[in-house]
Amino acid sequence: MIFSRRETLALGLGAAALGVLPFRVNAATEDAIAEFAGGADVGEGGVTLIAPEIAENGNTVPIEVDAPGATEVMVLAAGNPLPGVATFEFGPLAGSHHASTRIRLAGTQDVIAVAKMADGSVVQTSALVKVTIGGCGG
Repeated sequence: MIFSRRETLALGLGAAALGVLPFRVNAATEDAIAEFAGGADVGEGGVTLIAPEIAENGNTVPIEVDAPGATEVMVLAAGNPLPGVATFEFGPLAGSHHASTRIRLAGTQDVIAVAKMADGSVVQTSALVKVTIGGCGG
């Protein structure tokens, strides 16, 4: 197969764009976590994320977040074009700090739950969800 100069240039630019795209997605997720944390160090533990290991359809992936003592929980999908999925706020009279919903995932990726605790600390956890049929246009 012989490529013209234009075709070679287009293929090269396309490959470069695909090489940079994952870094931009990860940067958007990291920026969202840093903004949510407000400069606090993000630790591990204290929040539980329940998500299926394999989702047959990325359009409706059920997740549950449990964060005893949290005032706010943010859920992110690291591989989605816009990583922010949901934010749950719990008032002082909340009976439990538990939330469940269904989210849309573009493909196999990490789902991240970040929680602000009542003592001012910030903790996170993540779960890898393998998607067989994409939900965001796939």
